[in-house]
Amino acid sequence: MIRLAPDSVALVTGASSGIGQAIAQRLAVQQVPLVLVARSKDRLEALAADWRTRYGGDVHVLPLDLSAAGAVETLFERTEGEGRAVDLLVNNAGFGLNGAFDELPLERTLALLELNVRVFTESCHRFLAPMRARRHGRILNVASTAAFLPVPYMAVYAASKAFVLSLSHALHEEARGDGVTVTALCPGYTRTAFHDVAGMKGAEATPFPEMTAEAVADAGLLALENERALRVTHPLDRLWIACGRLTPRSFPPRLAAFVFRRTPLSSKT
Repeated sequence: MIRLAPDSVALVTGASSGIGQAIAQRLAVQQVPLVLVARSKDRLEALAADWRTRYGGDVHVLPLDLSAAGAVETLFERTEGEGRAVDLLVNNAGFGLNGAFDELPLERTLALLELNVRVFTESCHRFLAPMRARRHGRILNVASTAAFLPVPYMAVYAASKAFVLSLSHALHEEARGDGVTVTALCPGYTRTAFHDVAGMKGAEATPFPEMTAEAVADAGLLALENERALRVTHPLDRLWIACGRLTPRSFPPRLAAFVFRRTPLSSKT
């Protein structure tokens, strides 16, 4: 059970679908006061109305394109600046791209880095400081199993999630003495719209296991409750990550290239 400090809220980005929606719903069931953030106003309002009726909690919506200039500052002002202390921050907003690096549109690649890296970093920076000052708070950052190795044909996405994992682990150590837990959640294939957005085939085209968004959400929230720095959600993913550390550095990227060169929807191989 996630318990917040009095008069505070949980802020979930990318809350309109997938893992973000699943995490937010789990919190709504526990009647945790929520602020839901995503671009889709209609979708957020529909979810909020449904959860208020079903669970009786306090659910606010904040439709916002986090990639827009000043968006994180707006997010901060609409929460902390209006007296709603953020005691739990879920950084879930992000997307992937699948394909050869030089064949993907540069504009889309830079947009990925903007959201997955810059916005993520700014969000951590803005909300971590008041948490440490209050000596209470939690941050759950959604990374990926792709964070553990270079992934040809998902090169920029994997690199962005390696950044999320590395920064999260470092912040966990910096903040834990001040009563703040920072956890990196690393799911593998998950049954969401991620693959459609990334332009890739689903888990059926790979040897990797697939989980539901709800199971991933449960694993992440449990890790947060237990003050874990890291949670890889599926045991088989934990196994290949451990094995990868025992092989020559060149082997995992070659294996990943063999798998992921075949997953783009536009692939001719």
